[in-house]
Amino acid sequence: MHRSVLLQELIAGLSLAPEDIVLDGTVNGGGHAEAVTNVLGPKGIFIGFDLDQSALDRAAKRLTGATCRVHLVKSNFRNLDTILSQLEIPKITKAYFDLGLSTDELEDSGRGFSFQKDEPLLMTFNNNPRGILTAKEIVNEWAEDSLADIIFGYGQEPAARRIAKAIVARRAQAPIATTKELVAVIESANRRRGKIHPATKTFQALRIAVNDELGALKEVLVKGYEVLEPKGRIAVISFHSSEDRIVKDTFRSWKEEGRGASLSKKPIIPSEAELKENPRSRSSKLRIFVKS
Repeated sequence: MHRSVLLQELIAGLSLAPEDIVLDGTVNGGGHAEAVTNVLGPKGIFIGFDLDQSALDRAAKRLTGATCRVHLVKSNFRNLDTILSQLEIPKITKAYFDLGLSTDELEDSGRGFSFQKDEPLLMTFNNNPRGILTAKEIVNEWAEDSLADIIFGYGQEPAARRIAKAIVARRAQAPIATTKELVAVIESANRRRGKIHPATKTFQALRIAVNDELGALKEVLVKGYEVLEPKGRIAVISFHSSEDRIVKDTFRSWKEEGRGASLSKKPIIPSEAELKENPRSRSSKLRIFVKS
């Protein structure tokens, strides 16, 4: 079952009011959304984004009791300016972005996010991957140097060069089409054993590249700030250092420019109780910025 990470900390940090206009950039399992809409009243508005229609469908069921206006939109959060314009909502008061994958995406999407299942090598957040970049395309068509660069840069994988070389050698025999096939190649090149599976970092890197996650994050922070009302708050829950660095640097830059301040100097991390209940939360960090 999917558990929303840092739920109480997010709700407290957003300092919600019944009349708020709140944007959820990644609805996922709908846990954060349900907690937010429980606070919002008839004058409040909730706008939730997700590229996965099944996630939106789950959220719709979960939010049936909401008294606020609810808009659930199938789109990347980087398009928030366009979507808000279409909805005739010029400004928002709160925004939050949970950058993690839900349990449903990891275990039941059928798109190859998990190396523990044998699935098509897609890794797209959009559940209709037709005509868009997939992990299969990257693995089978990108140059060895490019593969090594993304595996090292996005996954921080020390064995990136060996893994890239092994991928290129394997695809010369036959295309790599499934997660099981890719895991076998990675394990042949990266025999390191420990708490983390040898394929973990490569899968993370491919997912980030497929969905342009870091580019989307940079873009949405800029657009989110622009549509945020004065005294509004923007929150981000990140799960790896590349994401957190972007958020940290952006918030610091805004503060130096006199555009507001972070709610706390250090990121908010899960409590010991949450870590015991949900080990997947261990790498999560929450940062919140308050606009001047």
